[in-house]
This record gives sequence, structure tokens and C-alpha cells, in this order.
Amino acid sequence: MNLKRRITRRKPDSIGTILREEFMDPYNLTQEKLAEAMGVTRTLVNEIINDKRGITIDTAIMLSKVFKNTPQFWLNVYLDSQLWEAYHNPRKKARFRRVMSVDRIAHRPAA
Repeated sequence: MNLKRRITRRKPDSIGTILREEFMDPYNLTQEKLAEAMGVTRTLVNEIINDKRGITIDTAIMLSKVFKNTPQFWLNVYLDSQLWEAYHNPRKKARFRRVMSVDRIAHRPAA
């Protein structure tokens, strides 16, 4: 599977931006109201919105119940952002270049 083709040059919107601009703002939801609806602390919601915390599967399920969509939607938004960051981080790029495919290591003589 070639994940690289899904990675665009333009940085995708973060989970916090999508949550705030596409979901909270249209419903006039405050962080307090969203936290109450999810059954979590306002601090957790604040950290997600400000991109200081990612989301877990549990958080994705809660968001999907609040906004009547799927956990996969939330996880994909988060994953796309994280993949973009990883592919565009210079240190990680150098590390990824050193990774060998199974074809290459399968034909190497044993040490």
C-alpha cells in the first residue's frame, strides 16, 4: 500500500481546526458545552482544539455520537494531519530514507 500518494503538499487542517471551524462554530458550541455533551473535561476539549492533544479511539467515538458522523471520520482527520507532519519533518524524513523494504532484506546474506 502506497500511503505517500495520500500525502499532499498542502498541510491538512488539524483536528482542532476542523472541530472548531466545521463543527463547533456552526452550532455555536462552546468548549464547555461540547465537553458536557461528550462527558469529558473542558481541559480535554481545549487541548484538542488547540492541537496540544491528539484524539483517541474513545474520543473519536464520543465526537461521532455528538455530531452524528463516524469515528472513522475523526480518526482520518487526525491521521491525515499526523502523517503529513511525519512526512514533512526533516529528521523523520532522513530516518524513513534508511528503512529497507522486505524485498531488499530478504535477499541479503545472513551475518
